[in-house]
Amino acid sequence: MTIDIVEAIPYRIPMRKPLHFASGEVHHIEHVLLRITTADGIVGIADVPPRPYTYGETTASVIEVLTGLFQDALIGTDALDRSLIHARLARTVGNPTAKGAVDIALWDILGKSLGLPVHRLLGGYTQQLPVSHMLGFDSAPALIDEARLFIEQYGIRTFKVKVGRRPLALDIQLTRALREALGPDVELYLDANRGWTASEAIHVLDATSDLGLTYFEEPDDAREVLGRRRLVQLSRIPIVADESAPSLGDAAREIHTGGASALSIKTARTGFTESQKILSFAEAMGIDVIMGNQIDSQLGSIATVTFGAAFEYSSRRAAELSNFLDMADDLMADPIHIENGFVAAPTVPGVGIAIDDHKLASYRIDKE
Repeated sequence: MTIDIVEAIPYRIPMRKPLHFASGEVHHIEHVLLRITTADGIVGIADVPPRPYTYGETTASVIEVLTGLFQDALIGTDALDRSLIHARLARTVGNPTAKGAVDIALWDILGKSLGLPVHRLLGGYTQQLPVSHMLGFDSAPALIDEARLFIEQYGIRTFKVKVGRRPLALDIQLTRALREALGPDVELYLDANRGWTASEAIHVLDATSDLGLTYFEEPDDAREVLGRRRLVQLSRIPIVADESAPSLGDAAREIHTGGASALSIKTARTGFTESQKILSFAEAMGIDVIMGNQIDSQLGSIATVTFGAAFEYSSRRAAELSNFLDMADDLMADPIHIENGFVAAPTVPGVGIAIDDHKLASYRIDKE
């Protein structure tokens, strides 16, 4: 299955509801669709979500590396030789979402060539994943209404609450209002996207200690090393590394040096191959993992389901799968359905990504 063609197609879709959080805001998604085609006509597909404020990648840089250095590493190589390809890609520093997409596309080729879902090739543990929905910055009444809508319409019972604003009382009051309105049976956890200092985060933890929160993700910048380690030691709930652990090495460093006590795995940046290594590390260390959201389209969300549902350890917690609902449209030919709080794992050969060509033609921006 010799790789013959590498395509990187930029596209832009507006958000129905813009997402605001401590490290940025999103009014439209501008992603890159990766297609890797073999000489015998098998097409592997993946979505690349550049996040310049997190990883430094942009749409332009992703296209350049995929159709330049990475294309040189891929063309003429057998798609089954994934380790060889990863070794070649590793020569280029950074570019995590571009590398992650290549890995997912290669797994897609493998699944299609065998006529099997990648979910089963990876492990096939369960047929569905519970869903967590991410609530961006807004007023307490608006977010309570949004959460209630998702509970009633989709059966979702877990919510990540974006915090990291000043004054701190704004987010403390919001979290308390959500707990009081939604009751004790709804799971809530916080994500500050590095918006606070460690001392501020400790204050928020103390002020919300009676609310039954389950996690606190990236409360401060992990480069504030001593403060972050003090925070982890004092926290009653796990501190989740996300932006600070974008690779296996970073994850190991943060856990072993006390910078975090749980991990967010995002297939958008570590594909399936490295994500499995991070998952095995977390299981060996006995720490929780959350399948995270890269403000993913349905293409990225179905990749998360494919991986997360494949393993017992990654399917224990609700996965962040629903924020594609904030988008005005999507490229998926067969849309994702959230039913009773779950998304089903794909049963078709490959990763489960099928593109609506008419929508791609409408939203691609390289033809403007």
